[in-house]
Amino acid sequence: MSGPSPEWRALLDDLERRRADAMRAGGEARIEREHSLGRLTARERIAQLVDDGSFLEFGTFVTTPTEDGVLPPTFICGLAEIDGRPVAIGAEDFTVERGGVGVHLKRLKGSWGGFVEEIAYGYRIPLVLLMQSAAGSVGLQELKGYPELVSTMPTFPIYELMEEVPVVTAVLGPTAGSSAARASISHFSVMTDENGCLFAGGPPLVKQALGIDVDKLELGGADVHVRTSGLIDNAAADDASALEQVRRFLSYLPGRVDELPVVASGWDAHDQERLLEIVSPNGRQAYNPEALIECLVDVGSFFEIGRGFGRALKTGLARIEGHPVGVLATDNRHLAGSMDAAAAQKQEKFVRVCDRFHIPLAYLVDIPGFMIGPDAERSGVLKFGGRALEAIQRARVPVYTIQVRRSFGLGGQATGSPNVKSVRLAWPSGIWGDMPVQGGIAAAFGSQIAASADPAAERRAIEERFKTQTSIWSTVERFGVEEMIDPRATRGYLARLLRLAYRVPPDLTGRARRGP
Repeated sequence: MSGPSPEWRALLDDLERRRADAMRAGGEARIEREHSLGRLTARERIAQLVDDGSFLEFGTFVTTPTEDGVLPPTFICGLAEIDGRPVAIGAEDFTVERGGVGVHLKRLKGSWGGFVEEIAYGYRIPLVLLMQSAAGSVGLQELKGYPELVSTMPTFPIYELMEEVPVVTAVLGPTAGSSAARASISHFSVMTDENGCLFAGGPPLVKQALGIDVDKLELGGADVHVRTSGLIDNAAADDASALEQVRRFLSYLPGRVDELPVVASGWDAHDQERLLEIVSPNGRQAYNPEALIECLVDVGSFFEIGRGFGRALKTGLARIEGHPVGVLATDNRHLAGSMDAAAAQKQEKFVRVCDRFHIPLAYLVDIPGFMIGPDAERSGVLKFGGRALEAIQRARVPVYTIQVRRSFGLGGQATGSPNVKSVRLAWPSGIWGDMPVQGGIAAAFGSQIAASADPAAERRAIEERFKTQTSIWSTVERFGVEEMIDPRATRGYLARLLRLAYRVPPDLTGRARRGP
């Protein structure tokens, strides 16, 4: 064949020239600035995250008028594969108008509704958004020619996606306005420690509106949103680490809500004898719940979510004999394991995500109850604790409650589920009840003890009276717990139960699909 005709060659040459212009993004100087700050560009981020050669771009030739002339699009988007599984992906390009939403376009490309999000919804594939944007741009707004009444703007399919497919966001640089809000509307979010920051309004707006000078990281960095507000799930050292967390999170989830998670082949187990070294039966001796989790699950499979927030509770995804499982574990090193408002919010979100994507839950329990005291009451602990309780009680996935040590009050109730597939297993180190006996005796018999000629003897006599009633074996003998087990048998029980759980088709009750 002689190749394209002159007419075709001219058209194809123009196409390739335009493509080369698009690949230059905001120009070499702006790209180098991003690199100097330790940040990748939008296309570099996509290339690092997805499988080699799998990115199929849409909207490559969209233009953005700027003071420096016409530039490529502010948002890069398309289809790709991650570990061989299809995803829709979008990345804000900070080198062009600081990644501002393309309000001048006939149709948004994504990051606040738009093409790529509709593609994810239509094809029912996971959505990944890589965020770094100043959001709205006055310059782009001017191009539109009129101020839009924002209450008329639809949000479809932002919230609809949350009911259908995994949605993952990564905040990799300064992110404001609608993009910042979009980052939190996800099943998993991550931000970088050095560069990631998000806020409703950035430092200039804060200065103008409130007269406060504040640094962008102080206003909305990882210390604020990962470790204090809990708006973002995880922190990462840099772009590469954040993107690896995105990839890893998706590996535990199905592609959509009517599928089960993928069971992995090939796994290794730890020596279960270590459990007796990790956890002491002495309730006053703290232990590391992460070591407990790591021992029970497949080697290297635990992916923690929310490490910096609600530290009295550990949450994360793992595998047991290759089966994905959501793990919750009381951390007795923080607040003695009491559930405070932050831990309750963390539990609620984590349980709802696992329930939506059919991931069974294993709860390793050592909880004295809800946190008490003035600060706890001011934080709304009962409100958020009630939501955590509702989430786990209404979960349709099985909840496997492992009673490691303590379980008291409503906090203890929030660790189990009445679901007919749920099972409670107890260790001989367990202790439970409506409330700890010591506190209950003080509340109920305080006046009697104080009025006694020998208060210490009176207290001991009352405690001895209640000792038999509060023996956990009384519960076991009345089938108030499904089984008392040797701690070293825990993994075996969980493996058997998970194999059963993964034989049951997804429960789609009440999940009617909605359109625009």
